[in-house]
Amino acid sequence: MKRKRTPKVQTTIRLPKKLYEQVKVCVSSGVTTAETLNDFLVAAIQAYTSVLKRRSIDAEFSHMSKDLSYQRESQLIAEEFSQSDWEALVASTGTEGTTHAAR
Repeated sequence: MKRKRTPKVQTTIRLPKKLYEQVKVCVSSGVTTAETLNDFLVAAIQAYTSVLKRRSIDAEFSHMSKDLSYQRESQLIAEEFSQSDWEALVASTGTEGTTHAAR
């Protein structure tokens, strides 16, 4: 099966010599799935940008914990669905004999 070619941009980077040597050792010794220095750098950059994106998403969610309007709306939604949530729990656990007060 032929892999789809992704458009590439050629660029030049400058690495600290010690880091460059560490990467070369990783690639040549086979401790990574990267077959070339370029593959290693692309994988490392992809991993790092994924971490940054995740941090950004987490930061957005953290704002929600301080938003009183959001908190009130979440509470109202939770109250509206509490009965159906209880019924779903009972159905999934087979605890029909449990009383409504046990919630």
